[in-house]
Amino acid sequence: MALDLPETTSKTGGPLVRQYSVFLPNKVGAMLDIVKLLNSHETHVVAMSVSESTDSAIARIVVSDPDQVEQLFKEKNIAFGKCEVVVVELREVATQLVKLLSTLFMGEINVHFTYPLLIRPRGQAAIALHVDDNECAISVLNGAGFKLLSQSDISR
Repeated sequence: MALDLPETTSKTGGPLVRQYSVFLPNKVGAMLDIVKLLNSHETHVVAMSVSESTDSAIARIVVSDPDQVEQLFKEKNIAFGKCEVVVVELREVATQLVKLLSTLFMGEINVHFTYPLLIRPRGQAAIALHVDDNECAISVLNGAGFKLLSQSDISR
């Protein structure tokens, strides 16, 4: 006898965007090499943040075609990690940034890092957020009326 169980949502089925952390040598042109490689495969960086140390750098990037990029990085033996980030559209940055951070604070959601998108999906500013609990962040941000963007919203 088949059970009639309620459907659940997938942890990756929400409006999350894949981010890659690429480990680079701290030298002139290292980021350029990555961007040129991606562009040569018709994939574009749509958001990025670079953190450096003495010997190396970590480039956090969001791309237009994450599946192709993951395969490309593996083929080229490029060291990378991946995670999911929440991308939030901001219609009025000056006021909505305070509301966004206040909403996350009230939900007791820790923000590890943020960076803006280089493109303007739907003509609006957008910010990528790496938080300690994506599902909770999605829930509280949706409840506060924020527009969350999915990978398909930012891919060309």
